[in-house]
Amino acid sequence: MNKKIILWSITAALAGFLFGFDVVVISGADKKLQTLWESSDAFHGVVVMGMALWGTVFGAIFGGIPTNTFGRKNTLIVIGILFAISAIGSALANDPYVFAFARFIGGLGVGASTIAAPAYISEIAPAKSRGRLVAMYQFNIVFGILIAYLSNYLLSDIGENAWRWMLGVEAIPAVLYILFALKVPRSPRWLLSQSRVDEARKVLKLINPDIDVEEQIREFNTHSDKSDKSENIFIKKYRFPLMLAFLIAFFNQFSGINAFLYYAPRIFEEAGLGESTALLSSIGIGFTNLVFTLLGVFLIDKLGRKTLMYMGSVGYIISLGLVSAAFFLGWTGMSIPIFLFLFIAAHAIGQGAVIWVFVSEIFPNHLRASGQAFGSSTHWILAAIIPSLIPFLFSHPMIGPGVVFLVFAGMMVLQLLFVAFMMPETKGKTLEELEDIILKK
Repeated sequence: MNKKIILWSITAALAGFLFGFDVVVISGADKKLQTLWESSDAFHGVVVMGMALWGTVFGAIFGGIPTNTFGRKNTLIVIGILFAISAIGSALANDPYVFAFARFIGGLGVGASTIAAPAYISEIAPAKSRGRLVAMYQFNIVFGILIAYLSNYLLSDIGENAWRWMLGVEAIPAVLYILFALKVPRSPRWLLSQSRVDEARKVLKLINPDIDVEEQIREFNTHSDKSDKSENIFIKKYRFPLMLAFLIAFFNQFSGINAFLYYAPRIFEEAGLGESTALLSSIGIGFTNLVFTLLGVFLIDKLGRKTLMYMGSVGYIISLGLVSAAFFLGWTGMSIPIFLFLFIAAHAIGQGAVIWVFVSEIFPNHLRASGQAFGSSTHWILAAIIPSLIPFLFSHPMIGPGVVFLVFAGMMVLQLLFVAFMMPETKGKTLEELEDIILKK
């Protein structure tokens, strides 16, 4: 594979590092901020902790507009700027409302990155390696998560304002990312969609000097000529890919993954671990996530998307069932962390490795950003609602963690059925070939 493609893909995928770091870094400040601002569980969950996720929802809903209008590259640069502003603003905030606003800005970056980065990588990648290259975005997400957990642990004892350093340190990788993103070329498929053929031809030659560039341009134009540029993803013609995007995003969040990542230290403390042990266990979660995501990246173009989803679904059902049983039966000590490590492994090799790859593949070129925006916004609306409810649900005497994890396990049974009976395999096919296959469903 052309080394330039790898370098550009890694650069775009670094948006995922900032995504992972931003989403999880708040977990180290969770209880400290609630105590500092004397917030109720509801206010803390919805405003202090949840506002970043609502920013993510807006970024996901509207991120397709700049991705289509100004291009994938320019959108990636703006995403880096949003993360830098959010990190500095969160660190300097002196009340929950300023803090929430700064986190909201970071959320915009997270939401937009789930559209622009996978779209960019899928459009420069060769078909046989597209899964691995797009999955590097997910790898960077979990790498960012691990570094956030590690950073929180290392900064936790530096004083009462440790939380400011935890949140502010994100500005460093954000600035570095902006500098890297300035150096990548524009997506050739986006350039062709804008009728900038000469620029697209130059990028295609850079991607692979040995291919027939004119044939690639003709193939793109053939599909483009068949497309009505006034179409949108909600017409009957695109019902099947729309349903696929909705369901894979729906099940991703009803596994409970974001609820867990946001509140990992709190969940471990609920299980009877001390604060320091809970933070260390969170680092273990991040490491497990990283290892199994690497395995998923390695396997996604070998075994295919469906096989990984089968593996992940079965792992989800077993691990979430065990976590639920542990809370119902009062098991303490390290049993719950071990079950949750299994849960993270199942997520990393299944949904984690697959979702952004799959959603970037199932829509035609002229609607890719819009389709990804729909799938991403579904994902993030649920990711905003579910974690926001966790403090309330865990503390409610009639619900509690056992019931919550049991519901998540039941949802994963439904995901298994979705994979078996609806989900198509997309490995090894060009985006134009997939367009023909999926629209015939």
